[in-house]
Amino acid sequence: MAARTSPTERQKRLGAELRIMRTSAGVSAETAAGLLGVDRGKISNIEAGARPISPERLRILAHGCDCTDNGYIDALIEMAQPSSRGWWETYRGSLPQGLIDIAELEAHALRMRAAYAIHMPGLLQTTDHALALFRVVIPQLPEREIALRLAHRVERQGVLDGSSPPSYTAIVHEAALRMQFGGRAVARDQLEYLLKRSEHPGIRVRVIPFVAGAFPGSGQTVLYAEAAAPQLDTVQIDNSHGPLFVYSQAQLAKYRAHLDWMERIALSPGDSRDFIRSIAQQL
Repeated sequence: MAARTSPTERQKRLGAELRIMRTSAGVSAETAAGLLGVDRGKISNIEAGARPISPERLRILAHGCDCTDNGYIDALIEMAQPSSRGWWETYRGSLPQGLIDIAELEAHALRMRAAYAIHMPGLLQTTDHALALFRVVIPQLPEREIALRLAHRVERQGVLDGSSPPSYTAIVHEAALRMQFGGRAVARDQLEYLLKRSEHPGIRVRVIPFVAGAFPGSGQTVLYAEAAAPQLDTVQIDNSHGPLFVYSQAQLAKYRAHLDWMERIALSPGDSRDFIRSIAQQL
């Protein structure tokens, strides 16, 4: 199989997991190459996500590394399978790689929890709200890219309405609810849309009011995406330079605790709807 010139975040994650499996078992790259019948350089490329690995070779490698966690192995094999072309691929080369990786992460998640201190959840934004955000990006985006980002955002939102959508919990701070991006009318429509989507059986919106006080990582936008095996969970963090993906076990535990804390101080889904409704009525 030919090497890739620009592996996706998902492909890089698979390679990283294979390296962890190998090194944790004390298996050298040379030994792994012998098991798979390839040269050592290909092992480096596989572990960098630059070269695919067949499901058959992945099973051989797992056996050689004494990995007996069948759920984990099966999840890795699913990642290694040649996948059908996802809708996000139509944007590759036209939008930043990180945006494509977020869409792919969401598409494969079984459950998602996300926390927002300033912004509305991207999966629950109206087009007018999203457009207001895209128009204040620095450096300024050309109109064509704004249109592409908007179309990409709308398609991303479809993940919550598919045939087997992931469960989705959005923890939103009161500050985000009171932001008037795009003006009062846009803000009111956004809150009404948030209320409507919160009635969906797979979507929970929970509000942290100002009076709840401090919480870990205040101000940070965090998405925790659960995978088929817990070792393959991923945290995606927004920053000014683009999305950051983290998945060390220590970091996963940290952000699970972070989100658990926020849920403990958040209003219930029903009280959250009442809270959102009261703010919308003020606009």
